[in-house]
Amino acid sequence: MRLLEKILNKMRPAFEEKGKLLFFHPLFEVIDNILYSPAKRPQHPPFGRDPLEIKRYMILVIFALFPCFIASVYFFGLHIIFMLLVSYTAGGIVEVLFSLIRKEEINEGFLVSGFIFPLILPPNTPLWIVAIGIVFGIIVGKEVFGGTGRNIFNAALVGRLFIALSYPALLAKSWLTPATGGWGNLFQFAAEQGTDAVSTATPLVLARGGEYTSIFDLFIGSIAGSAGETSALAILLGGVFLIIIGIVNWRTVVAIIVSFAGTNFILNIIDPSLSHSILFNLLSGGLLFGTFFMATDPVTGPVTSSGKWAYGFIIGFLTILIRTFSGFVEGITFAILLGNIFSPIIDQVVIRLKSRGYANER
Repeated sequence: MRLLEKILNKMRPAFEEKGKLLFFHPLFEVIDNILYSPAKRPQHPPFGRDPLEIKRYMILVIFALFPCFIASVYFFGLHIIFMLLVSYTAGGIVEVLFSLIRKEEINEGFLVSGFIFPLILPPNTPLWIVAIGIVFGIIVGKEVFGGTGRNIFNAALVGRLFIALSYPALLAKSWLTPATGGWGNLFQFAAEQGTDAVSTATPLVLARGGEYTSIFDLFIGSIAGSAGETSALAILLGGVFLIIIGIVNWRTVVAIIVSFAGTNFILNIIDPSLSHSILFNLLSGGLLFGTFFMATDPVTGPVTSSGKWAYGFIIGFLTILIRTFSGFVEGITFAILLGNIFSPIIDQVVIRLKSRGYANER
């Protein structure tokens, strides 16, 4: 590794100002920063105790996503790995091109978006659809707003919504019944569940017909659903880890779950036939995955503590309403994107209210 570091340091002048390869400076920086600490050092306080760069920080989120990824491969086969590779390749090309054209560093946010995207798709999604979806999500959901840090919407959800509306028939055929034999039949299962596999219904679809999946299966993940959203156990392992280390703000998570469960409870009191049981609804669909890994996005969500509570309550409330009264069995995607729209307004209201309170005190 020392040898590689020396080679990179010798190459650096060619990628910096007046260098012959200045156009590729963003690509060089992302490689250097992932492998080593940033080359720039602070010359005055405050100094960092550890040269932890943001790109490495994002690795912790990916680490938290690994239980969901492993569970998806376990239940649905090797096609999930190819979906992930396509997502990173297609989306990464778009990310690099925009960075080179703008002469900016490659945005580290894609490390997470590219990993999340295949996990919120049906496990047998054709690879070309994965490519189209992530490209659309990165361009329309993020780059048109100026890139990471300026985007209004969650890029992965924008791509998911686009292909859901553009290719509904193909996605409807991409749900799979999970394997029951474990790792031993991984390759056999992947071969059998090819493009000609018979699709199956998700628990939420079955519930509308009066057929309920067991709570144990919902918790473990041996159900049909989006690749990384079926196992509540895997989601909780990664999500709680992010809360403990301080990457995810617990206020948003608690607000969504309380709002969702509370509204579900009220609906059941009004008319038990309107909605399913609270526990079934909490463990079904993409609610938990969206709550821990997408609604908590620091860029598209509020920055104020009070705003996070309001933001979470809106998402939880809208999710159960969409599930109950619309033609869509799921609702978290629409709810988070709508929450993204209101996020700046929520922060503005909170800041103004607090500033008025401070002025009145004086």
